[in-house]
Amino acid sequence: MDRSRLCDNAAQFGRLALRTRHRQSLCIVLVCILLFCLAASARTARKRRSTGAPAFDKAYLQTIWDGWERLDPSKQAQFYAKGTHTFFDVAPLKYTSWSEYQAGVAKELADYKSAKFTVNNDAEIHPCGPEYAWAAATVKQDAVMKSGRHDLATFRWTAVFQHQGGKWLMVHEHVSTPQP
Repeated sequence: MDRSRLCDNAAQFGRLALRTRHRQSLCIVLVCILLFCLAASARTARKRRSTGAPAFDKAYLQTIWDGWERLDPSKQAQFYAKGTHTFFDVAPLKYTSWSEYQAGVAKELADYKSAKFTVNNDAEIHPCGPEYAWAAATVKQDAVMKSGRHDLATFRWTAVFQHQGGKWLMVHEHVSTPQP
């Protein structure tokens, strides 16, 4: 056996083994980085879900309208931002704060005995970053006046929400009915 030739080949195999080890090390480092990124992403998503804010979905929109079924605007304050904000309603035309809206709507609702509101399946929710979202839907009303008259209507509803203090609060709302 020619040992000199064996030594010549050993250097070549040594470089190949070194390259293979480098590739394996690189693969291990890349897998570790990938796992770290996945773990960080999962942690961030979990934090976002655990903010305590209600889920912003059609069910949340329906919860808002379920509250109006009590015909007591003071019970709805939890869904509206305080301060100067614009709210357009069926009547009168415009309110510039929640307190003004609450007082005005209380007068309008005084003539009703009961009401049922249903957010229709056309509801759309559009997030605008982590702090804002807007929603639009038609809402079916089935109400009974104190006089006994049945009042059926379909409203157009658009609302802008801001994430404040762990809640999604309305900072702008527009409710209207189509012309007959």
